Amino acid sequence: MILAAGTASAQDISQANDAWFTAGQDAIQAIINREVNTGRAKNVILLVADGNGVGTNYATRLYAGQQEGKLGEEHVLPYETPDFHSALVKTYNINAQTPDSAPTAGAMNTGVKQRFNLINLGGDAIHDDCATVAGNELTTFAEIVTGMDKSVGVISTARLTHATPAGVYAKTANRNWEGEVPEGCTAQKDIAAQLIDQMDAGVVDLAMGGGRRYFAGEDVTLDEGGNGRRPDGVNLIEQATGKGTQYAWNTETFSGLNLDGETPILALFNDSHMEYEADRADDDEPSLADMTKAAIEYLSKNDNGYYLEIEAGRVDHANHAGNAKRTMIDGMAFADAVAMADELTDDADTLIIVTADHEHSIAFNGYCGRGTPIEGLCYDVAKTGEMHSDELVLADDGKPYTVVGYLNGAGSVLVQEGNDYAGSRPDVTQEEATDLDYVQQALIPKSSESHSGEDVAVYAKGPWAHLFDGTIEQNVIFHVMNHAVAAE
Repeated sequence: MILAAGTASAQDISQANDAWFTAGQDAIQAIINREVNTGRAKNVILLVADGNGVGTNYATRLYAGQQEGKLGEEHVLPYETPDFHSALVKTYNINAQTPDSAPTAGAMNTGVKQRFNLINLGGDAIHDDCATVAGNELTTFAEIVTGMDKSVGVISTARLTHATPAGVYAKTANRNWEGEVPEGCTAQKDIAAQLIDQMDAGVVDLAMGGGRRYFAGEDVTLDEGGNGRRPDGVNLIEQATGKGTQYAWNTETFSGLNLDGETPILALFNDSHMEYEADRADDDEPSLADMTKAAIEYLSKNDNGYYLEIEAGRVDHANHAGNAKRTMIDGMAFADAVAMADELTDDADTLIIVTADHEHSIAFNGYCGRGTPIEGLCYDVAKTGEMHSDELVLADDGKPYTVVGYLNGAGSVLVQEGNDYAGSRPDVTQEEATDLDYVQQALIPKSSESHSGEDVAVYAKGPWAHLFDGTIEQNVIFHVMNHAVAAE
């Protein structure tokens, strides 16, 4: 047992044998036993759960624990263990208190803060203005490590042309130019075309995710029967496969990929975003952990190492929908991907970073007893034992409420009546509140719930992971990665 100098001996402390007391002692011993790794990182894996701020992560922790029969709060996610260093991250953009995913991804991939809705352009570039692109292009971490003969991979459950994965390879004045740019814009290509260009240039070796529709013309029937959305009619998939790139679009073709580390891979598993994890069984798509495993097997064939960005993009989308249960289920899938990446790599030479790009306007109600279903209605605190009572906590309107709510979103209790909004909270049963499709009650009416400017957390292990400490700016994440791969 650890006791500070001058403190009472163990036998003098009445709570010395209490489980909480001994667990606290074990916790600080684990931190004391940490070994600082100042070696050079051969590999860097950046795992980003989009929209998974401290609050959203809290919800996932409880939900994951409760699925294992625990009360929930005591659960530990794979990246919350003592061997991970951690810090808080400030996520604002140059011109935005509440951040957007494009410049937050860009900050992590270039080392500088960026403007709202832009990707990998300097502060003088202006949103939606193609003329400001030239001269403002930033060098990405992927380009830096390609110069070190490392391989690069990007994975997302969102469209590969979406903001966070695009942060690895694209430079654009508008994150929404996924399959086309405005007429007369010659300063840059659309994001999908930039991905193929970066694969041709050897900067990106592996790309897996959704977004098939932006890689083919409007007259092209895609693998699952949909149509492309490129007005220029260019079939980027055929362009890539014609140059020897492997292509996959479902679990069968995914399983058939040659993971030799040499033949480029483009995998597009959905016309738009991949399915939510809760709905994936109804579609023909690999999980985020499956893609993580395949990518690491492929990229690790390079003796010089690799950079891999992995995004759980749909945590963000479920939050936007005000659908807490799908948020938490996708959060669990992200945790599985982190565990997979950790299992397949060596802490001695691989820097693993787990973070989020921003938080949402998610909020948590009280006062709930332990074991209250995090996705459900709030049960009261019991006077004895640990488990909640069987009585629901009621608000002053006499109605129960869910633990999770949102400050704004589609679940607003206010209903438009002419030019005004009015309304009252509906009565909700536990069965309704825990349904997969339940949309949480919200205060301010918005069709899509918004991000928030709150800090997010970053967790890291491996070479130079101890540099994550205190409260940092988001662009510092790049600088830790860059230092780790160049350390002497």
